[in-house]
Amino acid sequence: MCSALFIGVQSSFAQDKRQQLEEKRQLLKQEIQEINSLLASNKKKKQSVLTQAGDLDRKIQATANLISVNNQEANLLTQEISSNENKISVLRKELEELKEDYAAMVQKSYKSQSKQSRLMFLFSSENFLQAYKRLQYMKQYADYRVKQGEKIKDQAAELQELNEKLIAQKKDKEKILAENRATQKALQKDKKEQEKLIASITKKGSDYQKQINERQQQINEIDKEIQRLIREAIAAENKKKGSTSKSAFELTPEAKALAADFEANKGKLPWPLKSGNIAMAFGEHPSPIAKNVTVKSNGIRIETNEKEPVHAIFNGTVINVQAIKGANRTVLIQHGNYISVYRNLTHINVKKGQQVKTGDNLGRVGNSRDTHRPTLNFYIFKDSHYINPMHWIIRR
Repeated sequence: MCSALFIGVQSSFAQDKRQQLEEKRQLLKQEIQEINSLLASNKKKKQSVLTQAGDLDRKIQATANLISVNNQEANLLTQEISSNENKISVLRKELEELKEDYAAMVQKSYKSQSKQSRLMFLFSSENFLQAYKRLQYMKQYADYRVKQGEKIKDQAAELQELNEKLIAQKKDKEKILAENRATQKALQKDKKEQEKLIASITKKGSDYQKQINERQQQINEIDKEIQRLIREAIAAENKKKGSTSKSAFELTPEAKALAADFEANKGKLPWPLKSGNIAMAFGEHPSPIAKNVTVKSNGIRIETNEKEPVHAIFNGTVINVQAIKGANRTVLIQHGNYISVYRNLTHINVKKGQQVKTGDNLGRVGNSRDTHRPTLNFYIFKDSHYINPMHWIIRR
């Protein structure tokens, strides 16, 4: 009983794990498909080598991740196949034993199946109690025969089901392995193309390094302006309460409750966009083009579709809608002592002081000044400090 329960739990765990891997695999395939579309668009629009190299680096990383997930799923299937083969072996042995027992029981029953034999067995009883017990025995024996027959039938059905499952698992594994072989070839092709791009960049290394540094400087200036807007908003809010602090909100009981609600949803907040993939993660990273150059992102950069609507990630109050040079317009929403920031928007649908709900349409994504592609720069602050948005929104 305990071993059967353990096997059931183990099987359920394996199924859940495989489902998670399959979901991750499909998301990576979708991400690679989106990057392929961007690369094709780059060639048509004759985008800069830096943009092409950056996209190709992201594709290579996503492809490597896909190969890793495929391998994990294939290994999990190998374990499940091995487990099911062992189960089939045990079931076959049990089924043979059941059939042998059943055959012996039928043979014994056949020898004493005549009505006269059964009556003699009853009438030869020494007293009524013994006759009653013999009658009960005969009924129990008949019931046992029926149950054994049903058990054989169930065992045979279970064996058939396991065999079918095993065949399906072997097909799934072969399909994943075949896909992985094709993905490996695509990865090698992309790496060769990357080598060519890097070689062309290396020839003009100082020029491209200058471009990367100039781009980072522009981003830094935009981020400084956002920080200034946030400090102003904190100062204005605190002034109403008699405080001069510009770094942290003085919270009312209602604002504290909202902040606590925001914190309770950490890791579960919705994406600000319905579709898109992350072109730049939070933090410091080596440039995909010049590995000796570090690029920094205080938020995340999400590339998406043309005119994609931007949505509020949580209930709150719009504390500013500001045009920023080189970044279209920026919307700041306060959630207690947390602020979500949506940069590079057009066609704004909200105004300063407006109350918004989770999912409300704030406006549309604008095109990036550098890549000319629809791009949202998204930040989360706690008071005046940057925090990693990926820790707060749902993982895709």
